[in-house]
Order: sequence, then structure tokens, then C-alpha cells
Amino acid sequence: MRKPRIRFLHRTVFLISFFLIAYYSPGVASPENSETGREHLHHRAPMTMNPEVGIDEKIGDFIPLDATFLDERGQPVKLSELITVPTLIVPIYFSCPNVCSFLQGSLAQVLPEVRLKPDKDYRVLSISFDELEGPADARKARQTYRTAMNAPFPEEAWRFLTGDEKNIHRLLDAAGYRFARREEYFLHPVAVFVVTPEGRIVRYLHGTRLLPLDITLALTEAAEGRLGGTIRKVVQFCFSYDPGSRGYVFNLLRISAVAVILVAGGFALYLILSGRKKPKD
Repeated sequence: MRKPRIRFLHRTVFLISFFLIAYYSPGVASPENSETGREHLHHRAPMTMNPEVGIDEKIGDFIPLDATFLDERGQPVKLSELITVPTLIVPIYFSCPNVCSFLQGSLAQVLPEVRLKPDKDYRVLSISFDELEGPADARKARQTYRTAMNAPFPEEAWRFLTGDEKNIHRLLDAAGYRFARREEYFLHPVAVFVVTPEGRIVRYLHGTRLLPLDITLALTEAAEGRLGGTIRKVVQFCFSYDPGSRGYVFNLLRISAVAVILVAGGFALYLILSGRKKPKD
């Protein structure tokens, strides 16, 4: 009986080593832990060859919370008055004929599915980078997208702001968001960014179709542990942000490796303990 047990233990050690080597090898390394993994990622092509337009991600930097904008009622408001919880900032312009409408329409669909409490756990700020737009444009956009939500949602949880050129550039320059006016239209990236209550940028989400999971996990990161250290560690272990796909992915290989290690280790322990028992007469 001892030889089969020894062969099983050898196979167990081999399987565990195989999974660990496969997971940490450069070919399948997790993007957040391996520089080599980043080299093989295929990033999206820029939306324009214009060097004025693009995003220089500044994760860890702070936005100016003293920047002042006008709300839907035309009242001046500082960002510090609105960003008191994790906040999703959406740079758009309200008269945009295509991608900005798609982005905000996508938000209207997915925000009711985010498993956090709006206004209490997070807020959304749609901020126009067109200095010619005003509160009337913001009110019209608010009515349009709140109607499209077709679900209860606190008014204070999604605000629509306009501002002057100085404050617009203070905010978006701090976030590395570069855009350019072309007559009555703009060339601009399609992305949003998430900030903590202190104004620190923690994540960028790209594209017009955002997923509830991506938003939920980005806001959870921005909460800086308010949901509990254990929960945060579990979320970070099970999901990783992939810069290639610009979203969160489930760590299937990591979870599978842990499951194999636990099962194999438990069975090996059982064999060891059962082998110590004295045979009955």
C-alpha cells in the first residue's frame, strides 16, 4: 500500500507545480502583477491620429476638488461638495450627436443594476467639456437620461454639470483627458474615470458600453476599504483589471489552481493520516 501512496504524492506535487508554473509564467501572467504580461496586451487604437486627443491615465493622482461648475439649476457648486462618496466622472458634451449619447444611454441602462446604493455609496457626474453649454443643456440631458433609466434613481446620485474653460481644463488636464474642438463638434476619447471621496483617481473605464460589474468593482476600489478589508481582498483575488480589454476579468486559472491545491492537499493529508493507523488483528 505504501508504493501507491508514494506515487500519488509524487503526482500531486507534480500537478501543483504545473499549475503554479503555468499561472506565473510570462505567457499567462496576470496583467496587474507582470510587466511581461503587459507587453503582450493589444491596446485599442486611438480614436484619432490627432496628437491633441487621447488619455494619459493618471491613476493615483488627484483632481482639483476646488474646481467650480454650474449645476442643472445654474447654481455654482464645487466638486468637493459633490464628491463625498466614490464618484464616476463622465466627460462628455451634451450636444454630441453620437458617442456621448451612447455612453450616457449605456449608463442609464446599467446604473440600476449596480449593486451599490446610489447617492449613499456612489455618485455619477456628467460634466460637459464644451464651455458654450449651460444649465439648460444640462437640464435637458438630465430629463432625457433619467427617463431612459425607467427605474427609481435618486436625483442627487447623477448630476449634470457645465462650466467655464478654465475649470474644465483644470479637471480634465488633471485626469489626463485630452480633447480638441473642431468647429461645433469635438474630437475626444470615450472614457470615464472613478475617484475616491478625496479626489484620487483609481480607475479608467473605456468605451460606450459599460458593464455593471466593471462599475461596481471600480467603485468598490474607490471606497478604500469602507466595505471591509476581507471583502475587498476576496474581490481583488477573484477579479483583476485587464488593461487590454479595459475591464475586469474573472481569474479562472487562479481559482482553479487554488481548488486543485486544496483538493490534492486534503487527499494527501487523508492518505498520510490513514497510513498511520495500526492495522487491526
